Amino acid sequence: MENCCQSCVSRSFSADVTLRGRYNVWQETGREKVIALAGNPNVGKTTVFNSLTGMRQHTGNWPGKTVTQAQGRFVHDDHSFLLVDLPGTYSLLAHSTDEQVARDFICFGRPDATIVVVDATCLARNLNLALQVMEITNKVVLCVNLLDEAESKGIRIDLEALSEKLGVPVVGTAARSGRGLDALKEALCRVATGQVAPAPLAVAYDEEVRAAMEQLLPRLEPLLQALPHLNPRWVAMRLLDGDEQFLDSLTEHTGAGQPEAKEEVLLCPQ
Repeated sequence: MENCCQSCVSRSFSADVTLRGRYNVWQETGREKVIALAGNPNVGKTTVFNSLTGMRQHTGNWPGKTVTQAQGRFVHDDHSFLLVDLPGTYSLLAHSTDEQVARDFICFGRPDATIVVVDATCLARNLNLALQVMEITNKVVLCVNLLDEAESKGIRIDLEALSEKLGVPVVGTAARSGRGLDALKEALCRVATGQVAPAPLAVAYDEEVRAAMEQLLPRLEPLLQALPHLNPRWVAMRLLDGDEQFLDSLTEHTGAGQPEAKEEVLLCPQ
């Protein structure tokens, strides 16, 4: 029992150090839930952020980057939340600094949940990022914003059907007017506190890719023990794609950055 408690404290301390040291994210208490806010540019993500946090926010830069970082706080149902606004990106393939910052925080910043904001007027295009986030983690809430603009154009979205299809909570909002924000907070609270366990739609890979992933997964197991929230299949897919930038981040954040550890993973089947 004592060893178990010490292990829990160690994991909590490690996560806290990771947030503070690597990401300049400071929790006021150990019970405060950390939430990542992701989305394409121009989907109203900043409006969602401002509407949720009000004046309880501050800005700075991501450590070692010239990318602006915004953090804010809010309380819902006696739970405290720290909302971290990620750079607006179209994907998480890390072709730019913004994409790398967003991807690394979702992967290694250990957020208790991630909100993905999409534009209701061009939903299909925005879902690309949402699906990528859902491949990484199951703790996702989809915020379909700008519903008012969509409705003015005659666009109607069946949010319940979309939620069933994607396997994650979906909430419609018009953040400028405050519409849907209470429902967004409630959905977020339920996911972040573990009351709801989303089961995101799984990406179907062909047989050859699946076979290569199965060969690689055992080699990844030691690295991923410290990152139980990450989807091992997604990690394997990134490495099979030859994403060395992600491998660098993975070995750095897991403390397995020694050359021999990296070399072992690089020996994966191609």
